[in-house]
Amino acid sequence: MKSILVTGASSGIGAAVARRFLQEGWRVGLLARRAAALHEVAEGHAQAVILPADVTDAAAVDAAFDMFAEGARLDVLFNNAGMFGPQGPIDEIPLEGWKQVIDVNLTGMFLCARAAFRIMRRQDPMGGRIINNGSISAHSPREGSTCYTTAKHGVSGLTKTLSLDGRAFDIACGQIDIGNARTDLVLGLEKTRAAQGLAPLPSMAVEDVAEAVLSMARLPAEANVQSMMVMATKMPHIGRG
Repeated sequence: MKSILVTGASSGIGAAVARRFLQEGWRVGLLARRAAALHEVAEGHAQAVILPADVTDAAAVDAAFDMFAEGARLDVLFNNAGMFGPQGPIDEIPLEGWKQVIDVNLTGMFLCARAAFRIMRRQDPMGGRIINNGSISAHSPREGSTCYTTAKHGVSGLTKTLSLDGRAFDIACGQIDIGNARTDLVLGLEKTRAAQGLAPLPSMAVEDVAEAVLSMARLPAEANVQSMMVMATKMPHIGRG
């Protein structure tokens, strides 16, 4: 049985990905802070492993990964946990808000990638796959997204370095950059736009993202999607003013 550990698995993209892999019969580690929400996502699947942990806590991350890999393989990490954080021009962003976003979106991804890499290079047979959840903001930001956008650019650097360093250990690393999946974040933005009399954002089902992650994870060890962008078809990402 193939295995994947999904961080930020209690809601949004992480929950959708966890459910999709459970449907496919994978052994799935669900990691997030809220154990009750993880149990809801697992829906009684015997191959689901609940791993309550905060991705910013190095000791908790290492313990959760070791628990999942005890006596079994870790084939894939979907490194997904993240938050948007405070919005506005940079001079309106509180330092604590900045630190929180960097801690979750960048340091948290570092800690989880580090734990997965450590396990993958030492398991037998050696190797595995790390899929980092970047964002379309790693290419083109929203207004007022200094914290989130900066962190996601950092994730792109992490992905490339892991991809390079992983070659010697048969560890592949790729990144999926997502634009406007209908998560709580996007639905919240929709409410704000509606209150302002603005048109709805083009968006897509979160299940479509899960399908894209599954396609990346299914690849044989000799193949890797280095970078994938999946977004709502009518997003104004492509084009000029």
